[in-house]
Amino acid sequence: MTLLDLTPRTATSDRLATLPVVIIGAGPIGLAAAANLVERGIDFTILEAGDRIASSVRLWGHTRLFSPWRHLIDPPSRRLLDAAGWTAPTDEGRAPTGHELVDDYLAPLAGLPEIGSRIRFGTRVVAVTRDGMDRTRTAGRATTPFLLRLEAPDGTVEEITGRAVIDASGTYTTPNPLASTGLDPIGATDIDDLILHALPDVLGTDRSSFAGKHTVVVGAGHSAANTLIGLAQLPKDELGTRVTWLIRNPSAIRVSSSPDDELADRAKLGSRVDQLVHTGQITLVDSFEISRLQPHDDGVRLVGRRRGEEAFLDADVVVNATGFRPDLSMLREVRLELDDIVEAPRRLAPLIDPNLHSCGTVAPHGFAELRHPEPGFFLVGMKSYGRAPTFLLATGYEQVRSIAAWLDGDMPAATEVQLTLPATGVCSTDLSSGNSCCS
Repeated sequence: MTLLDLTPRTATSDRLATLPVVIIGAGPIGLAAAANLVERGIDFTILEAGDRIASSVRLWGHTRLFSPWRHLIDPPSRRLLDAAGWTAPTDEGRAPTGHELVDDYLAPLAGLPEIGSRIRFGTRVVAVTRDGMDRTRTAGRATTPFLLRLEAPDGTVEEITGRAVIDASGTYTTPNPLASTGLDPIGATDIDDLILHALPDVLGTDRSSFAGKHTVVVGAGHSAANTLIGLAQLPKDELGTRVTWLIRNPSAIRVSSSPDDELADRAKLGSRVDQLVHTGQITLVDSFEISRLQPHDDGVRLVGRRRGEEAFLDADVVVNATGFRPDLSMLREVRLELDDIVEAPRRLAPLIDPNLHSCGTVAPHGFAELRHPEPGFFLVGMKSYGRAPTFLLATGYEQVRSIAAWLDGDMPAATEVQLTLPATGVCSTDLSSGNSCCS
């Protein structure tokens, strides 16, 4: 890497210097980016598609995170909150639920005037480009403002410009398809009302969707494990409830327990699912590759192949816990450099390869690993990890700290990236409710 590669490339013209940095998404990482910019006196605008902050977190708010409080509070955010008289969580070793994360930390942060006054709700970004040029134009590109096309819930469209763009829009609303090919299964649109998103509130608001029914949970990760544990509790009170766990591989490696996990509760998650399978409370169907979905009675039939033979499985409802992927459609006119496999920034991808790393073994990284051929544009947070499932908030906080320093021209701070994480992942699980989430 040459010195030229690390030279700041934003605010190099009077036109850019008068514009704000545009942050897409008012979730934990977007708000952390805002806090860093506040501390550096850099103007910004936050665009949030939902009508409240952290709209995606609220969707799985009943779920307990893997990380304890001490890894969930961004340092610049804490400084701003402390200055405003905020009361921090008393037990920093406890892992909160998503709702607690929002209510006790993110909402107070967004409520600070220096941040809340810059959030625009109900504003969906549908496209990002350069003002007056598509991706094929090169001359003057680095000194030309970004242009973002926005759409309101009523369909109103407008465009704004910005000095730089930090895309922290996440991936929770764009799950991987059920088919093993990476495509939507044939027939999926005919029964999409029977396909539920990952991490439903099985024992709470979504209980009626599962009580007395046969649910098939598809996926081999921790989101699937959480849902399975919750579903296994329903038959005690809801007669006729059955649970099947469907995976495409011979085993669910991602939820297997490890005695080396520094946070033991995470390791217990896999053991608990194994026990539920062993006792027959959960039926495991492995090596099943889905290709097609069909209506069947009042439910759905999953059609595919299992160990080389045609196979099918009937269910009343299906939970898609196959992981997530970034929505890149709005970035068609941005010059991105993404890894061919995980769709993360090319320099970051080797550091987060899920075949080699857990969330706790990812090396610290900042603007240098996150940069693209498009100067001043960054994917951060879960979206920066592409299809890799190993992201956690502490890593995202260091990303945006480095990027804010780079935007400020503070190269020593931008390049000095540090992060201390427990071995094999910052993860925890609420064993009383069976809910957890890696973050």
